[in-house]
Amino acid sequence: MLPLSVCIIAKNEEKHIEECLKRLSSYGFEIVLTDTGSTDRTLTIAKKYTDRIYHFEWCDDFSAARNFCMQKASHNWIFSLDCDEYMEKLDLAALGRCMEAHPDRAGRILIRSRFLRDGLVSYEQTRVSRLADRRYFHFTGAVHEQLERRDGGTKTIYDAPVTILHVGYDETESDMREKSRRNIALLESQLEREGPDPYLYFQLGQSCRRLGDTEKAFQNFDAGLSLEVDPSLDYVKTMVESYGYTLLDLKRNRDALGLAELYDTFAVRADFVFLMGLVYMNNGLFDTAIAEFKKAAAMEEFSVDGVNSFMAYYNIGVIYECTGHIQEARTYYQKCGGYAPAKARLRMLAEGG
Repeated sequence: MLPLSVCIIAKNEEKHIEECLKRLSSYGFEIVLTDTGSTDRTLTIAKKYTDRIYHFEWCDDFSAARNFCMQKASHNWIFSLDCDEYMEKLDLAALGRCMEAHPDRAGRILIRSRFLRDGLVSYEQTRVSRLADRRYFHFTGAVHEQLERRDGGTKTIYDAPVTILHVGYDETESDMREKSRRNIALLESQLEREGPDPYLYFQLGQSCRRLGDTEKAFQNFDAGLSLEVDPSLDYVKTMVESYGYTLLDLKRNRDALGLAELYDTFAVRADFVFLMGLVYMNNGLFDTAIAEFKKAAAMEEFSVDGVNSFMAYYNIGVIYECTGHIQEARTYYQKCGGYAPAKARLRMLAEGG
């Protein structure tokens, strides 16, 4: 048995907590739950899986709640999880080797987030630091908290053999908007206290995009990228890509062409290359767009499901169809497999539409 405690904070999570704890229970980990004021069945459900339940008075600070939960654990090794995150894959033997080999480093788990795009289920994956020894690490940040070294030193990381399914984006539109507004308030307050920070601007931009406030999202992404950033960090890659999509949403297509200056730095995963395909497509540079989509489809590293497969093929098909190359369009729509928009275009073409 690994000397590991899974620490979870919760508030009114009756919709998710059963599945979260059920999947964890088979591994035999100590489960430590900190509740911040539930009024539903969260605690009743949690008691079926753990007796390590504590209460924390909410103070608009997720890090404070997580650090409190960590201190209640029996083990120094902590794996932090949310109620809407379900275990998908875990190699216990490999995890034990990682803990032994990297005692003072933070382990990044792979989180696959499920969401709806144009009415279709899709996935986005990212790596987040969630596994660490509490003697070396604690959480910082009022919202979208991050593991940082207690001594203020540089955090070193490794990829832990853990994959999590995040289902939080399954919430209703009203719940998502409420959560985004809450996050914006906490992030703006932290910015006011601590000053400019690219990660805070990134998270503000993401929350504004979810609310549909495209102009404010642009302002935050622009502010974040005007600061010194490390292009190797996943959130920086995503911020650059979100910045590009925001420019397209604002119909600032020519401005988006400026992203080509960042190509050598960020074309390391299919998401950026796919974005550049869209940028060229929106500027009428169809041959260049097709080349980018084909390149994206050949890449292995990606974040959003489909950018290196069916979504790239679909956009090639759209370009070919719009330029009168119908047989080529059919070929690429067929390469999309079960992707509904491609199937719809194939039906339209078969009907002569």
